[in-house]
Amino acid sequence: MSVWLGMPPFPEAAREALADTQLRANLRAATATIRAKRAAVVAERSDWEQLREAGRAIKDRALRDLDTYLLQLEERVTAAGGTVHWARDAAEANRIVIGLVRAAGADGVVKVKSMATQEIELNEALAAAGITAVETDLAELIVQLGHDRPSHILVPAIHRNRAQIRDLFRREMPGAGEDLTDDPVALASAARAHLRREFLTARVAVSGANFAVAETGSLVVVESEGNGRMCLTLPEVLISVVGIEKVIPTEADLEVMLQLLPRSATGERMNPYTSIWRGTTPGDGPREFHLVLLDNGRTTALADEIGRDALRCIRCSACLNVCPVYERTGGHAYGSVYPGPIGAILTPQLRGPDPVADSLPYASTLCGACFDACPVKIDIPRALVHLRTKVAHPATEQSTMRAAAWTLTTPRRFALARRLVPLATRFARLPGPWRKWTHTRDLPAPEGESFREWWRRREGSP
Repeated sequence: MSVWLGMPPFPEAAREALADTQLRANLRAATATIRAKRAAVVAERSDWEQLREAGRAIKDRALRDLDTYLLQLEERVTAAGGTVHWARDAAEANRIVIGLVRAAGADGVVKVKSMATQEIELNEALAAAGITAVETDLAELIVQLGHDRPSHILVPAIHRNRAQIRDLFRREMPGAGEDLTDDPVALASAARAHLRREFLTARVAVSGANFAVAETGSLVVVESEGNGRMCLTLPEVLISVVGIEKVIPTEADLEVMLQLLPRSATGERMNPYTSIWRGTTPGDGPREFHLVLLDNGRTTALADEIGRDALRCIRCSACLNVCPVYERTGGHAYGSVYPGPIGAILTPQLRGPDPVADSLPYASTLCGACFDACPVKIDIPRALVHLRTKVAHPATEQSTMRAAAWTLTTPRRFALARRLVPLATRFARLPGPWRKWTHTRDLPAPEGESFREWWRRREGSP
């Protein structure tokens, strides 16, 4: 699991992000636009809730019998002329890909946008092996040229505006002139000219997959720019790194998924490009196809009765676009390639305990907007609460909770505490280890009369 070295826990990273007014303006504009488009196309479907339920059932069925479907997928891919590799973790997946690139005699690859390859930090591993990786998705290219990190699952450069991208292209993109404007058409044309040279000379391409169909051995990539199709068809060798949770049982299941994904992701009725391939075909497309099936913590998540729901995710980003926390902090504050509400439950399970992962289940208001938006009905608030119980809390916090439990379990102690609370509210901030709580929150003064006192006054002594 990708660990962004040097990233502080979420509360500290969020504080820095909140101070960046340009970042907040960029995020507010972008997420509001995507939300409006999604709402419009979802409203067109009177059976949207039935589609969501069907999507949830498909993913649950696949996860329940994952071992069976993975073996079926391997059998079908092999029969179609492909080769299947199994990777337990990021290091093993990177070793497999590097070995395949070297065996092809290549010193560079072109890439289709892929969260799985970001998760294992494939670009960094390739660079260490002397192999150049070129991102061909426009937003990923912007992130790569800026030596930056993605801040959104679907729109990795959402934190940059057009003027910032123009300046970046002028500075970093070969062939981009000083007269380049921030007009979207001009920016896209500059990127197209730059990438065309890469497409026509690359011998190896690396992709992920949105879905892997066990029944047929087919892999599916959906995209909006056509760069993915160029990568999937032009190079001699195609390597696809796919998380094991991307398997769906049958081709008929695609009918549901290909209606849910574009509406939830980009607010479109269908994706501009949907590429489906299986194995190799003589004289057409890549001569070699390799499928790397990636675990990297997924079987650990699968063993958790509540946490496994995160593996239903189809990476649409709908939960990010409705999250009030994400809209104000952006994706970098999460310290992971998976930001937002889904990242807050996926990252701790894939990465294991550390200060950043432990902080993420608390990066939420538990408002439930993410659950309402999720096309496969992942109950993210429930998973957040579940994961909070697994976090190792500081000794002071544990002592406070024990004291609170001791106080609240008897009426006499509770009544005494109720009489003492007004004294505490005279302080602007709580003292000692409780100071952090009131540093970012108001400490409300209780009502002058308690319920018990009101009842006694109204009804007399009980």
